[in-house]
Amino acid sequence: MANSASARKRIRQTATKTRRNRQASGRLKAARKELLLLVESGKVEEAAKLLPNVFSRADRAAKSGVIHKNTAGRIKSRSAALLAVQK
Repeated sequence: MANSASARKRIRQTATKTRRNRQASGRLKAARKELLLLVESGKVEEAAKLLPNVFSRADRAAKSGVIHKNTAGRIKSRSAALLAVQK
């Protein structure tokens, strides 16, 4: 258990940041999974409408430091390529 006030504050800050990071990564993961399921089921038009959402989630996660900017770029590139192959 933390003994100093600054250590207790650091614990609170870490909990807040962890919660925010998990939400951001969870939203990104859910958007990617939904895109993949739509493409696999042959609903390319619906997947194309969802693609900007995946891009937005990846950019937001990179902006807040949840993922690296190159990781966001890779996610966006692979998502777009997946959709392009199906068209």
